[in-house]
Amino acid sequence: MHGATHQTPDAEPGRSRLRLPGTGPRPTPRIVTTGGLTSHVHFLAGPAASTRQVFVLLHGIGMSHRYYRRLQLLLARHGDTLAIDLPGFGGTPTPDRQLSVADYAAHAAAVLEKMGARRVVVVGQSMGTQFATELAVQRPDLVSHVALLGPVVDPSRRTVLQQSLSLGVDCLKESPLANAVVFTDYARSGMRWYLTEVPVMMGYDLDARLALVSQPVTVIRGSRDPIAPRDWCEKLAATAPHGRFLEIPGKPHLVQHGGAAGVAAEILRLAAS
Repeated sequence: MHGATHQTPDAEPGRSRLRLPGTGPRPTPRIVTTGGLTSHVHFLAGPAASTRQVFVLLHGIGMSHRYYRRLQLLLARHGDTLAIDLPGFGGTPTPDRQLSVADYAAHAAAVLEKMGARRVVVVGQSMGTQFATELAVQRPDLVSHVALLGPVVDPSRRTVLQQSLSLGVDCLKESPLANAVVFTDYARSGMRWYLTEVPVMMGYDLDARLALVSQPVTVIRGSRDPIAPRDWCEKLAATAPHGRFLEIPGKPHLVQHGGAAGVAAEILRLAAS
């Protein structure tokens, strides 16, 4: 089923609840190392209940949990949330080798298992859509639903120059606060690691891998996003066996920041499907 909607359903109770400390308004960080790679997991507990949905937020290249802050707070009203700073990003230790998308997905799965997660709604933004898709392909037992926000990379624009120009245009459309988060996160990850992982992002065939995802998928973009064009996002949604497409009016690439309420409503709708 494909098409846009702005309905806001209640989330279906999930299949697991994480047993971790911290129920305040700020995420409780935890350092998790597995297979020689380290992530920082920023946990926010949902409402007290025996079972609740679990949401996992995977950032894009150069970014961290910080640009998910608004969305995480909204989702935490309905379930436990984990925003993961992946290896090399968000102040985590830089790996000693280039990591593939499959490497990131396998690491994320191992982190979730250490955290006690059983069935999760995985949310990815930008390059994080690649991590989320690969995680769903690798571990259908772990992932129940997939939300892809501002996916990359459009095959018709698979060059570093084209993507760089689109990123520059997007910066002109983002809010000053969003740009501040972006540029400080880029500085924290460092140019060397960013450039190490750019070829990985550019080479991942999201179209082909998404066709293998058996879970329900929602592809979401902001209507002013110059990086994830509408026609390609619609094609991606149609490629997924159980996919749908949604556009948030007036929002650029960081749709989870500027359009957090609409994105949260759609993720809750997805989780209830």
